Parts: sequence; structure tokens; C-alpha cells
Amino acid sequence: MSSSFTVLVTGATGYVGGRLVPCLLQEGYTVRCFVRDADRLRAQPWSEDVEVAVGDALEAETVPPAMENVDAVYYLIHSLGAGENTFEERDRRAATNVRRAAEEAGVQRIVYLGGMRPKGERQSKHLQSRIETGKVLRDGPVPVTEFRAAQIVGSGSLSFELVRYLTERVPIMICPRWVQTPTQPIAIRDVLQYLVAALNQPESAGEIIEIGGADVLTYAEMFEIYAAVRGLTRWVVNIPFLTPRLSSHWVGFVTPISNSIARPLIEGLDNEVVVDDPSKARTLFPDIEPIAFEAAVRLALRHARSGAVPTVWNSAVSSVPDDTPTTRLEISEGLYREERTATATAAPSAVFDVIDRLGGHNGWLYGNVLWRLRGWIDQLVGGVGFRQGRRDPEALRVGDTVDFWRVEAREPDRLLRLRAEMRLPGRAWLQYEVAPQPTDETRSRITQTVFFEPKGLTGTLYWSLVRWLHGPLFAGQLHALTTRAEGRATANGSSRPSGPPTVQSSA
Repeated sequence: MSSSFTVLVTGATGYVGGRLVPCLLQEGYTVRCFVRDADRLRAQPWSEDVEVAVGDALEAETVPPAMENVDAVYYLIHSLGAGENTFEERDRRAATNVRRAAEEAGVQRIVYLGGMRPKGERQSKHLQSRIETGKVLRDGPVPVTEFRAAQIVGSGSLSFELVRYLTERVPIMICPRWVQTPTQPIAIRDVLQYLVAALNQPESAGEIIEIGGADVLTYAEMFEIYAAVRGLTRWVVNIPFLTPRLSSHWVGFVTPISNSIARPLIEGLDNEVVVDDPSKARTLFPDIEPIAFEAAVRLALRHARSGAVPTVWNSAVSSVPDDTPTTRLEISEGLYREERTATATAAPSAVFDVIDRLGGHNGWLYGNVLWRLRGWIDQLVGGVGFRQGRRDPEALRVGDTVDFWRVEAREPDRLLRLRAEMRLPGRAWLQYEVAPQPTDETRSRITQTVFFEPKGLTGTLYWSLVRWLHGPLFAGQLHALTTRAEGRATANGSSRPSGPPTVQSSA
């Protein structure tokens, strides 16, 4: 189709949406992205090639403006991270708002990626909600192409990370009965092919199409295949009495997946999700030949090793178990602020390069034991802990996770602000600012600021208890950061400073 055909992609900052957009651009479509946070979209390499509509599918009045002059809509929204007791209602409300707006705007087609219909006695609320979302979207005059898929396997996908971390970290896996449940995983590359091809296949309108990979496997077999690809020896021991709740705590402990997401996810793994009628996908899309699970794993590992991971499972705002995940720092009365400064004999670019690499496997330069202890404490109380890591070990973009932080603002060579996602009695930010010295551009002034907005008396007490740790921890980190940056400058030909960096603090 020509560029005059406009496609709206909802969930464009999510795992699938962030990979679908460049595929649609390559096909020549005009793409508009419907997002809650435009800054996160600007961090994408293709951001200048798309139109941006800011809004929230849960707020009905923000949806119609995004639908103006749109020919087709991709619905890639889900609320799994919103919590066990709220995601169903949120999914229903978001789908209703999008369906009504699409109808009013005269949209020709809605393409929806949902989940496979669950089979078994214990029905997964998560999978049932995905089925209900499809029904809500079809409850109107706009034709819907609904793809139903089981686990999606790709670098950074939720299913792949589950298999990856469990297999890599646990030599003897004590597993509940869901590891013996048949499933039909599909590679992310095949999912994207189906989604893109749907617009060029008019006969897919109004159809429900189950898509799956070349293999029907149990999770135990998936563990074995992953272990064989990685050259690992692993044993699976089945413990049938482990409940989904206990399993979610186990998964939350070993993998980067928080308990709030792990539980509904595992309830879904306890249901058989296999394609019942593969003929429909073959008939409508004869050119798509899904690959085997082993091939999908090898592709995912190759991308993970190269660092070329465009999106990860927690890319979406909805992956954060927080009612206000897009809050921004607002300097106001009652906001505690700790500021430290240092001067480095290094250009701002060299300093920022060190800042950009903080967290994940790179560590935090100083007091890593204390950082990890804080992560363990957060994990024990049901938070994300240090399990999220980084999408890319060398560079960050707005929306990326950095252990128990998320990048809220990033201006190359000037500013990085991280928002805390650990469980806190309030809200917290960690910010780094870099500026050249007015009289010498080879020297930089670094400002490190910790912000905390307490929630009630508990928040005030928390700040009083942890503040005594901030002095040595953050001062030590700033000193180490300055030293590391000067080392990089020296390696590039600059002179080494004559003395140790000076760190100044204020609160």
C-alpha cells in the first residue's frame, strides 16, 4: 500500500509495538503512534519517521483525536502489570474506548494481537481477559483481524526471559505441574510477519486466526532445548502440589519478572495453549512459514549477545505495577533534595559515557554490595529488586529500566534522570547533570541529585533512616564516577589531573 494509507499503532512503546512500527515503515505505510509518554517514543531510532498522538486508552476523551484520518488500527494494549485485581477491568475499558473511537472515525480495520483460548479446568484470568478484549473490539461495525498466539519468543520477550533465567540460574529445577503443559511458542519475527501481512489480506478481516510456531512443546522440553543450545546440563524435578502463588514467588525470586506479573502469567502457563486449526493461517498467509523453537532461541540469543535488542518485555508502561507510572519530577514543597557536585578533568561526553553505563552487569561504581542489598530487600517485599537489569549495556534511552530504576529523562552529554520503581513510602529520583566549565571545555562539573517525596509520616521516617547511608554511598559513587571519566579522558590523550576530585554536598 502507498504512504497515503495511515496506520495507528497503540502500545507503540511496548515489546511488540516497538518492533512492529519499523516493519510498517519499511512497507511504506504512514504510521501514527498512540502513546502516553512522547519522550519515550523520541528515544526510538525511527521516532522522526512517525506521527505522534499522546493520550491514554483508559481516558476516552484522548482517543478520538488519534483516530483522525486513520485507515487501520493495531491494538497492542494490555494491562498485565496493573495488578491481579485490576487488569481485567482496565483491558475491558481500554478496548471499549478504542473501538468506539475507531467506529466514529470510520476506521477500515482493527488488527488485534491476543492470546490463545485457554484449555483446562483452571482458567487463566489473564488469558480470559485477552479473549474478552477481542470480543469487545468485535462488538462494533469495524472489522477485526484477531491473531491469537501463545508464548512469543524473542530477545527480551517475557516468555524467553522466563526460560532463559530459569535455565541459566537453576541447575536442578524444582518445577510445578505447569512445566508439563503443552504449548506452541512462536518467534517474534513470525508474529511481526503475520501482523504486517494482515493489511494486505482483505480476507483476514473479521477472522480469528490462531498462530503458532513449528513445535508443540512443554516448558520442560523448552528448558531442555535452551540448555542444549547453551551447552548446559539441567534437571527438572516435578513437584505437582506447588500452587500458582508459590510458583510466582519462585519465578519472582529467580527471574527479572516481579511477583505481581508472574502470578497471572503462571496461571496462564497452567493452561494448554495449542493451535486447534492451523489451516486458516496457512490458507490466508501461505508465504509465512513459522520457525522451530530452537531456531527462535538461537536468534534471540544472537541478538541478546550483540546488544541489538530494540525492545524488552518491560518496555511498556503497563509492565510497571504502579498506578502512576508516568509521573514526572516536580520540585515542590515537601520534596527532600540531596545535591553533590564534583569537577572532573574530562569533557562532558566522557563523563556522560560513564553515567550512561551505570547499573546492570556494569554495576554502580561504588558500594555495589549496598546497592544489591537494597535490591534484595525490595525483592523480599514484592518489589522489582535488581532483576530488571538493562536493555543495552552501553547506552540508555527514555523508558529503559536500570535495575530498580527507569529512565525518565535523558539529554546526551547533559542529563540523566532515573525514577525509582522499588517499593517506597513515596517517590524517588536520582539525577546526574553534566556541564562544561566556562573557562575550560576539557573540564566538567558533575551534579548528582537525589530527590525524595515522602508519603505521610512513614515516608518521612523512611528518609530519616536511609539518609545516613546516602552520604558515604553517593559521595563514593560520585568520586568513582569522576575518576572513571578522567581515566577515559587520559586514555584518549588528555592529561591526568594533579589531585583527587573534590566532592561537595548539600541537602
